[in-house]
Amino acid sequence: MNNLWHTKSSTAVIEELHSSERGLNSQEVTLRLKQYGLNKLPDAKVDGIFTIFLRQFQSPLIYILVAASIIVFAMGEVVDGSIILAILLFNAIVGTIQEGKAQNTLLALKKFVETKATVLRDGKEIIISDTELVPGDILILQEGERIPADSRVILSHNLKVDEAALTGESEPIHKTSERQAAGETVGQYKNIVYKGTNIVAGNGRALVIATGSQTAIGTIASKIASVNTEIPLKGNIRYLSRFIIAIVAIISVVIFILGIAVGKPVKDMFTTIVSLSVSIIPEGLPIVVTLILAMGVWRMSKRNALVKKLQAVEALGQASIIAVDKTGTITKNELVIQKVYVAEKMFDVEGIGYEPKGKISLDGRIIDAANYPELLLAGKIGTFCANARIMYGKEDKRWRVSGDPTEAAMLVFSQKLGFHKEDIERESPLVGESPFDYRLKYHAVLHNIENKNFLTVVGAPEVILKLSETIWLDGKRKELTPAERKNLESIFYQMSQEGLRVLAFAINPDAAGKILKPEKIRGLSFVGFYGMRDATRPEAASAIKKAESAGVKVVMITGDHKITAQAIAKEIGIWHEGDEVLTGSEIDGMSDAELSNDSRVYRFLLE
Repeated sequence: MNNLWHTKSSTAVIEELHSSERGLNSQEVTLRLKQYGLNKLPDAKVDGIFTIFLRQFQSPLIYILVAASIIVFAMGEVVDGSIILAILLFNAIVGTIQEGKAQNTLLALKKFVETKATVLRDGKEIIISDTELVPGDILILQEGERIPADSRVILSHNLKVDEAALTGESEPIHKTSERQAAGETVGQYKNIVYKGTNIVAGNGRALVIATGSQTAIGTIASKIASVNTEIPLKGNIRYLSRFIIAIVAIISVVIFILGIAVGKPVKDMFTTIVSLSVSIIPEGLPIVVTLILAMGVWRMSKRNALVKKLQAVEALGQASIIAVDKTGTITKNELVIQKVYVAEKMFDVEGIGYEPKGKISLDGRIIDAANYPELLLAGKIGTFCANARIMYGKEDKRWRVSGDPTEAAMLVFSQKLGFHKEDIERESPLVGESPFDYRLKYHAVLHNIENKNFLTVVGAPEVILKLSETIWLDGKRKELTPAERKNLESIFYQMSQEGLRVLAFAINPDAAGKILKPEKIRGLSFVGFYGMRDATRPEAASAIKKAESAGVKVVMITGDHKITAQAIAKEIGIWHEGDEVLTGSEIDGMSDAELSNDSRVYRFLLE
C-alpha cells in the first residue's frame, strides 16, 4: 500500500495528508478534486448506437459476404446482391438492439447504486455524493453504511466491517485506529477500511487515503479492464472464414485453368468462378448464428442474467471448468448457528439462512426444545448478547439482518426457540454491557433477573474457558475439573474440524456490582458452545450435480482454512475422496502448461 499508511499513527497520517481533525476547507477540496479527480472507478467508454451497429460487421465472414455482394452487384445480379445485403443489415440490427439494451441496463444500474458520504469539512458534518471525496477528507462512519473510499481509521467504537466484497470472507473484521507492523497484505490491515465494503456494527472516523482507481477495488478493476480475451466463437468464425477463402481460391484456380485448357473464353470462366464462389459462401450463417444467440440471451434474461454481447452466450456454453467463489455464491453469506453443545449434549439446528424457523434435533431425532432447559438457557443467552436486528423484506421475500452477523446468528437461533429480545428485556431489564472488544475477545451483558444481576458472556472459546472456574450442569454450578476442561477443548477442536466457527458462552447468575469491568469478569460458569457457519444455498448441491453431469468440472475458490473449506465442499458435492487442494502460493509457482497438464484432481483452491 502506498506510503504504508497502516504503519503510521493517526496524527502522522493527518499531517502527511495536510489535513486536520476539523477536516478540509472548501478551497482545499476544490484544489484536490482537480488534482485527484472524482472518486469513482474508471468507466469504460460508452459506445453510441452507430458504433455498436458498425461493430456488428467486425467479422471475417461478414467481410466475405460484403465482398460477395459487391461482386454480385457488379455482375448485374441486383436481386441476389440485395438479398445478401438485407441479411447483413438484419443481422446487424438484431445485434445492435441486444447490445444497446444491455448497455443501457448497466448504465441504469450504476446510477441506482450511487451512494452518499458523511464528511467533516470546515469543522461541520455534511452529506455529499461519494464521488466528491478527496484524500484528506475526514469520514464519519456509521453502522449500516458503505465505505465510500479507502481510508485510515482514526477513531473506532467497536467498528466492524464486512469485507466479503473484497476478500470473500463472510466474518466481519474488527477495525482499530492503532498502528500495525509492516509486512501484512492488503485485506489484513485492521486500521484500514476499503471502498465498497460495509459497516455492520459500531461507528468511528477515518481519513481518506485513496480515491477512484487508486483504491484497492479500483486497482482490481483496472487490471480486469486490461484483460482482453477472445470469445471462442469469434476465433472459430475467423478460422472458418480462412478455410472458406482457401477452398474457394483452390477450386477457382483449378476450374479456371481447366476451362482455359479446353478453350473456354476468359470472360466466361471468370463469370463461372465468381458465381461458384458466391454460391459456396454460406450467406445465411450469420443470421442463423445471431438468431440462435439472441434466443439464448432471451432465455438467460428470464433467469435474471444480463448478457452484454451476444457471442458471450456461446462462450459460456464452451466452459469445461467453472471456478466459483464460496462466499455469496455457494453460500448465502448468512452466518447461522448449526450446532449447540450444552450440558454434554450436541444439538443440531436446522433452518434456511436468517429465517427464524427451524427444527432442533438430538442424536438424529427431532426434539421439543421446551423439554430441554439447558437448550433454552443457550437460547436465552443468545438473546441477551445479540444487539443485531432481523427483518423480513416483503418485496424480495427475504429475511435480512442489521448489525453484527455473529450476533444476528445468535438472535435467529434464539427466535427458533421462541425467544424475542423485546419480551426478554422487558422481563429482565438491561443493567450494563461491555461490547465485544478485539483485545478482550468477548461480549458481556448484565441483566436483572429476580433482583439479581445475571451476567452472560459470549466470546472466543479459549478466553471463556480461561475465565470459567465452574461448569453449569443440571441447573447448578459444578467444579470444572482439569479432565472436564480437556474434554471441552476436545469438543471445541472437533466442532472446528467440521468447518464451524465456534463461540463459547458462560454465565454468572449472581454477579456483584452493576458496572462491568474486565477485572471483575472472573469465576464464570461455563455453559456451552455455539457452532456457526455461513449457510450453503439450498440449490447449490443440485446445481453442482447438474454441471458435473453435463461434463463441467466445478472448482471452489475460498480464503478459508483447509479444514473449513473441505467440510463445505464435501457437503455440497464438490469434494470427493482422493481430490486435492491447491493454495495460492502453489498456483503462483506453476506455469499455465503445468496447471493444464496436471493429472491430479483439484476441487477447491485456497486464496
